[in-house]
Amino acid sequence: MKLRIKPLDAILATAEKKGLHRSLGGFQLTMLGIGAIIGTGIFVLTAEAAQKAGPGMMLSFVIAGFVCAVAALCYSELSSMVPVSGSAYTYTYAVMGELLAWMVGWALVLEYAVAASAVSVGWSGYFVGQLKGWFGIDLPATLVAGPFAGGLVNLPALVIALLVAALLTLGTTESARVNAVLVCIKVAALAAFIVLAVPAMQMDNFTPFMPLGEAGVYGAAASIFFAYVGFDAVSTAAEETRDPQRNVPIGLIGSLGICTLFYILVAAGVIGSPLGAQPVFGAGGEVLSPGSPELADRCRAVAMLSAEPVACSKEALAYVMRTLGYPNFGNLIGLAAFLALPSVILMMLFGQTRIFFVMARDGLLPEALASIHPRWKTPHVVTAITGIAVALFAAFLPVGKLADISNSGTLFAFFMVAIAVMVLRRTDPARARPFRTPALWLVGPLAMVGTVGLYVSLPFDAMMVLPVWGGVGLIFYFLYGYRKSHVGRGQVEVHEEDADVPPRPVPPLPEL
Repeated sequence: MKLRIKPLDAILATAEKKGLHRSLGGFQLTMLGIGAIIGTGIFVLTAEAAQKAGPGMMLSFVIAGFVCAVAALCYSELSSMVPVSGSAYTYTYAVMGELLAWMVGWALVLEYAVAASAVSVGWSGYFVGQLKGWFGIDLPATLVAGPFAGGLVNLPALVIALLVAALLTLGTTESARVNAVLVCIKVAALAAFIVLAVPAMQMDNFTPFMPLGEAGVYGAAASIFFAYVGFDAVSTAAEETRDPQRNVPIGLIGSLGICTLFYILVAAGVIGSPLGAQPVFGAGGEVLSPGSPELADRCRAVAMLSAEPVACSKEALAYVMRTLGYPNFGNLIGLAAFLALPSVILMMLFGQTRIFFVMARDGLLPEALASIHPRWKTPHVVTAITGIAVALFAAFLPVGKLADISNSGTLFAFFMVAIAVMVLRRTDPARARPFRTPALWLVGPLAMVGTVGLYVSLPFDAMMVLPVWGGVGLIFYFLYGYRKSHVGRGQVEVHEEDADVPPRPVPPLPEL
């Protein structure tokens, strides 16, 4: 069997012949990264982290952030060398071949599309709460929840997903401008939370620091890894970036560093509040799982006797603000989340459409998906299809475990990028590297070990989704992609601008 590797020179030549419009700078990329990172994780998953790790969730944020940091360094080198769309998929194609590249691209569906659906449903909850809190409007239960949650259709989630997809279709620059406004809103909200909560910290609340031990800290890190999901979407914008060799690393590392600092300070403010952040135990002292009926029952029982614990709250940050004596600001935190979450949906959809765009450009998916709108200069076909699919998932499917499922696909992609950058250092050492990962032979293995460690810390059912989903992907690949692949047919892509030029042969395929 031959190992189908697409040469880097061919990848770069294809991008030059059929490239997307380069309109993004370093600041815009950093804002896009922050827009993708800060969202559902910090606004929603803080309570789950408290239930799993207690005050030790601060370490959980550090662990998850560290794994992302070493992965970001690997991403930065590859994205500066290969400034095209496709992210981990493209890098894997160039280094380890088509089959593994397909698996990475297929796994990224778990990161981007599933996460976009989950965030759409999360936004729906805030939307319903804002209508009730500010205007006293109660929407019918059948229209704000899918059939698995006792309703008929989650209409707000469906609508927001379609609106964001429409915005992406109109243009990348327009999307980035809207995103920058939303990013400023949520960063301002978190900054105000830190200013008010951190000075009021009660240090006694940090003891015991790890009530459920190291396993609880790692388990929380695996779950709140979702709070960092999306920073790699910056690399999918490389083909639409001015001076990508400089600006992509700035966007990746800058957004990750800013968000990690915010997360640690927010976690400290939550833990140090009068509520504390100790997990809720059962009546017999047993450990209760986040999201379980047993935890919900116990929370109701505890709330009847005293203040509701942070681990029980569905709006932890707003709840802390109200407890500290800032009820109006607590309501504004909810408003900020309502306004900010669409930026996360935007980046998830952005990343997903660009992955599909490049896979179609390689022939692994129907080439019609790679068509670019003559006026808007965006991949409008694949954006529309992806937006509709995400909207339908959000409207009808349950989302209780979607964060963990999304994490499994992301961790696999990070693992493959760490391998790719080390292999490329060996196989093509002379190629220009505008950004070189420092101490690669330490950073690369740390990224691999870190991603595997977080993966095995996920719940068992979330871990099993990845191999099952991968098996489905292999069926699709051998039924369509294997036969239609341009590299497999000995061709470099031919598109509109060079349709009359005969296909160029690629170098002989190496034997596996």
